[in-house]
Amino acid sequence: MHEDQRVRGAAAARRGDPSPGRSPRVEDHQYGRLLDGRYRIGVRIARGGMASVYEAVDTRLDRTVAVKIMHPGLGDATTHEDESFARRFVSEAKAAARLSHPHVVAVFDQGRDDSDGTVYLVMEYVPGHTLRDTIGKEAPMVPERALALLDPILSALGAAHRAGLIHRDVKPENVLIATDPPSGATRIKVADFGLAKAVSADTQHTATNGVLIGTVSYLAPELVVEQRADARADVYAAGVILFELLTGTKPHTGETPIAVAYRHVHEDVPRPSTVVPGIPDYVDALVIRATTRDASLRPADATVLLHHVRRVAQALHDGVREDPELVADLLPAARVVEPDSPIGVGGDTTPEPVSSLWEGLPDLVAEQPPAQRAAVRPPPPPASHEQTSVIAEQPAAPPRRKRRRRRIALALVLVVLAAAIGGTAWWVGWGRFTTTPGVVGLERAAAQAELEKAGLSVTVGDEVYSESVEKGVVISTDPRPGDRILPDGEVALTVSLGKERYDVPDLTGKTVAEAEAALAEVRFVAGQPVERWSETVEAGRVIQSQPAFGTPEAAALPVGTSVTLVVSKGRKPITVRSFVGKDADKATQALEKKGLKVEVTEERYSDDVAEGRIISQSPDSGTLFKSDTVQLVVSKGPELVTVPSVRLKSTDDAVALLEGLGLVVKIERADIYINGSVAWSTSPGGGSKVRKGSTVVLDVV
Repeated sequence: MHEDQRVRGAAAARRGDPSPGRSPRVEDHQYGRLLDGRYRIGVRIARGGMASVYEAVDTRLDRTVAVKIMHPGLGDATTHEDESFARRFVSEAKAAARLSHPHVVAVFDQGRDDSDGTVYLVMEYVPGHTLRDTIGKEAPMVPERALALLDPILSALGAAHRAGLIHRDVKPENVLIATDPPSGATRIKVADFGLAKAVSADTQHTATNGVLIGTVSYLAPELVVEQRADARADVYAAGVILFELLTGTKPHTGETPIAVAYRHVHEDVPRPSTVVPGIPDYVDALVIRATTRDASLRPADATVLLHHVRRVAQALHDGVREDPELVADLLPAARVVEPDSPIGVGGDTTPEPVSSLWEGLPDLVAEQPPAQRAAVRPPPPPASHEQTSVIAEQPAAPPRRKRRRRRIALALVLVVLAAAIGGTAWWVGWGRFTTTPGVVGLERAAAQAELEKAGLSVTVGDEVYSESVEKGVVISTDPRPGDRILPDGEVALTVSLGKERYDVPDLTGKTVAEAEAALAEVRFVAGQPVERWSETVEAGRVIQSQPAFGTPEAAALPVGTSVTLVVSKGRKPITVRSFVGKDADKATQALEKKGLKVEVTEERYSDDVAEGRIISQSPDSGTLFKSDTVQLVVSKGPELVTVPSVRLKSTDDAVALLEGLGLVVKIERADIYINGSVAWSTSPGGGSKVRKGSTVVLDVV
């Protein structure tokens, strides 16, 4: 996946992978293999000079992953060098696995299949396309779009650099872009951390096997010249990618990789505006700063470059067309030349490579033309008084000789006058000056002592933060080292405050705008907010930050750190449904499980609703919130009355008594009947319980 994960069908067709009608096993023996007893290998989705990447299934966790399998000969334990590479590969894979960042492809596993010694790496599967595809479709693109694509790349590289991990192979093919179908959000992830280091340290396949230590179009000059890399090599590659996004072309091209490498060493990356007119000058300056051939003048790491990128993005967002101060701040300062070193005029003074990554490169890198030196010659001394006197005392000469002598005398006067003017100009413009001693890199006290020793006065000007210069050490001087200064002149020191670090502020309860402003005060960046329900924090306000305020993870973080805001969506609504007619105890349990309170406001007799069931509910629908109350009216069942004994009561009294209890009376004659004026018995009999409204038969005699 890290070489180029693409949508399977189209990608397979472009690469010549097996077509749907053909068995992939014929084309690739890895297909269908159960690697190391765990990973079921599927179709190949990318192939590079060093490895092939396959879509696979982790049979243990039942998830789709990407498996990178080294080509035979890389990692097979057949030689000491191969075994060394395998160990190095394992070490770098472990380092990459410790790097957890939303814009870095996660490394899940690494190992070697004992059956044939295959070295492999298991990574997060990111379906989609690469930045190379985006460049092919969209470039040249507007600066705002280019910087938006570069921002997450630098964020990922910055996290790696803070962890001491250098990518070494930053290129569009190693930047994966996926779109989440539900939300439509775009995810950008950087792949292949640490792998290039393993190759560069333990293999010699640079030329013979076609495996380049970093794609040649993005190689920093120091990688070619000195075969070494630090975070600034990744910065250079990111700058080349930005040039390509802005222009649609690579800054250096050639017929062979050697020719391209030569140009990286000896030619500056051009301003993007020379290819696409109309690009603001401060965007040009950003590209120049990131891709300067002198590594010491580049941003110290990707986090510093990300800070510059966001400054430029803000200027673009504000509609600024020209910003001389931003341009001056972004352009790399000129390298200081020591007074004793010869200063070349014209020509390329780039140092020659001491060794080469490609066979034949030393022959191609020709000797640079010698520097031209301009020597300042002192003016000839003025003619002495004795000389002029001798001329005056010469005997008279013929007119022609006199005219010749007058012309010579006039010439001498002009020479003397020119010498006087030249000498004065030399003194005023150069001779009365001394040079500023070089104290950059010294502690403040040592620098002050050195300057005072030279007879110069010292002031401390700006104190600025620096990612590369320790606190209290001089970063620069004004005038700069080697510049002219009067013997009693003043030198202003710019002293480092050390690395700029801040703690995450307490953002709880703030609005998103207030939280972003608080983060901006400490030069942090608010990431994409995460929304959550909250019973205590009102909607639109911050519940917490990630990293959280007051934790060790939130202390002493560098400028440009991305802080995620967890924002409240308000109280979580609870949907209420009707429980009318349901068992009251079960309904109470269901409502309380949702966080609601239940109150039985009344227990009522009901002929229609059984005892213990709900007669009515308020509210019986809609939405409530946690701890809100639902009121229930519960049935006591039908109302029962006790049939009284009415024997020997008058018929009228018995009827009145029974009807008074809500019973319906039906009079019938008893077996012994006289005149019907006396009650004898009831059915049901006295003492029986019946529903109110039931019919009772009254026997009379």
